[in-house]
Amino acid sequence: MLEKATLAGGCFWCTEAIFKRLKGVTSIVPGYSGGQKENPSYEEVCSGITGHAEAIQITFDPKIISYDKILDVFWHLHDPTTPNQQGNDIGTQYRSAIFYHDAKQKEIAQEVKKDIDQSGMYKNPVVTEIVAFTNFYKAESYHQDYYDKNKSASYCQIVIDPKIQKLMKEFKNLYSPK
Repeated sequence: MLEKATLAGGCFWCTEAIFKRLKGVTSIVPGYSGGQKENPSYEEVCSGITGHAEAIQITFDPKIISYDKILDVFWHLHDPTTPNQQGNDIGTQYRSAIFYHDAKQKEIAQEVKKDIDQSGMYKNPVVTEIVAFTNFYKAESYHQDYYDKNKSASYCQIVIDPKIQKLMKEFKNLYSPK
């Protein structure tokens, strides 16, 4: 049986490009989660007034990749110590968040966050929100598969390519070219 994970780790172009390259991931949908407005537009989310984060909804096969492993990739391929920011992307829509779908996901996320904080992996404390999943709205069509459709764009080359390279290096056993 397939499971879902909903994560926000900055720009959804980046997170979609990373997570779609993992073995066991069957689909990735970029969108908006954690806000108050129904069916927000990209412009509304970027304004900060809706409370949504740019997020991805991952459908995965837990027999191939566990939720723990998905979170392991999540913690390593974005900076979970900067509130409302990933690199030059600044605003509440770029916050780091895990939107858990059940009590088991909540427990795993809290335990792994605690372990990461205690490990010294980051010099600053992890600020990733761990909150109950309440909503997810699919982003506009031009955001879907953005990286794969725009690899020559400077943002993709400067920001996303290094993340894909890091994924291939640090998680080569989970990497599956798409």
